Amino acid sequence: MTEGIVEPAPMVTSALERLREAKGFVFDMDGVLYRGEQILPGVIDLINALTIRDIPYMLATNNSMATPAMYVAKLAKMGIETQPEHILTSSTATQLYLKEHLPAGSKLFVIGMPALSEQLLSDGDFVAAEAGDDDIAAVVMGLDLEFTYAKLKAGNRAIRNGARFIATNADATLPTEEGLVPGAGSIISAMATATGVHPVLIGKPEPTTLLSSARFMGLEPTHCVMVGDRLDTDILAGSRAGMLTALVLTGVSARADIASAEALPDLVFTDLTALLATMTGESA
Repeated sequence: MTEGIVEPAPMVTSALERLREAKGFVFDMDGVLYRGEQILPGVIDLINALTIRDIPYMLATNNSMATPAMYVAKLAKMGIETQPEHILTSSTATQLYLKEHLPAGSKLFVIGMPALSEQLLSDGDFVAAEAGDDDIAAVVMGLDLEFTYAKLKAGNRAIRNGARFIATNADATLPTEEGLVPGAGSIISAMATATGVHPVLIGKPEPTTLLSSARFMGLEPTHCVMVGDRLDTDILAGSRAGMLTALVLTGVSARADIASAEALPDLVFTDLTALLATMTGESA
């Protein structure tokens, strides 16, 4: 080794090669593409670069408060052009899970924003349950900005009577323009404490959403890159799914958090601009 020059470790070199040879990308949205209503650096250039190279991508978010069509409209306001088929929300993934595990006509007691109920009930396979119903098949929870003790009590009753407990995600916080605010995990924890039952988690860090994203792109997970801002959800889920993982430091997790993470990212970038430069070989 030449004095003064640090040669990259084989693992780092392999990660860079996998990035540059990737056949598909999966991006988290909050903290990666935008924060609140503010677009983050490099988003449009990266999506354009993938489109020009005919490399498919999916936008996979733990957020259950909007449908894919609503996300398309939100992104368009920031100048990000995409289509609903590129977006997989935790609501969409939860709907797919329920179709595999519950019979048609099952009653769901949904605790979340209107978009969650809309997504789960859109195909007519399930029926909305009312608080106090005795034949509720599942209590499904996402982030609910109007969460109340009455909802907690009704969900508790259903679960104690045998309903399944399903949660879109367990994110403790959500990055916004005003900083971190309580996420879905904060109210899901209240239900778990009340019932003594841990929910089936659909969103990250479980690999379900990412494996579905790879399947939608027609790719093996090992040929995909998971790009996220959270070590405890995005990077852990990507690792569990067998994807190359890239952490961007524009959201929740900071560089100092990496040492104590359950799963270490394969690559770390300040933002998507740096990721694009590395992917195209403009920087090393």
